Amino acid sequence: MSEGGYAIELYFDPALENQVLKAWNVLARRQISSQLIEIESRPHITLYSTPFIDPTKLESIIKTFASKQEPLPLSLSTIGCLPNDNNILFLAPTPSLSLLQFHSQLCDAMRKEGIEISEEYRPDNWIPYCAVAQDVPKARMGESLCVLRDLKLPVAGYAMDIGLVEFSPVREFFSFVLGNTLEG
Repeated sequence: MSEGGYAIELYFDPALENQVLKAWNVLARRQISSQLIEIESRPHITLYSTPFIDPTKLESIIKTFASKQEPLPLSLSTIGCLPNDNNILFLAPTPSLSLLQFHSQLCDAMRKEGIEISEEYRPDNWIPYCAVAQDVPKARMGESLCVLRDLKLPVAGYAMDIGLVEFSPVREFFSFVLGNTLEG
């Protein structure tokens, strides 16, 4: 994640966010990885990412999209790692139909506005996950997985907001509550 870019992120209700932060903090205390804390990220699931985009173009798309959605039930149920150079450890939500539809509707809304969806974020390829550590030293992968196993999964809650950030460090451009019920 050293290269910069933009990401559309899905954020959790406070209780679920705290469960993820617990994992970040344990891994940081054990000096396995504290990068997500250092770049000032927030626990999230990445829905889309791109090296370059005009944030103002996305703002109206996402605002409209969010207003048509409801808070989305999530259950972080599995632990995994991505087999790429970043050695990312993650908690993954059960890929429920509602989560997959949410993502594919967002992709449709963006495509309608002429935004290109790269291979890894196309609905049939996308892997939803919530990163808990990155650049984990290979020698400490096993230990890290054990630490995460102590979390007593699954942890359930809701996705409540969707936002756009630039990284890294992480800077939020905007975020909208799903269902926008607060604006009434």
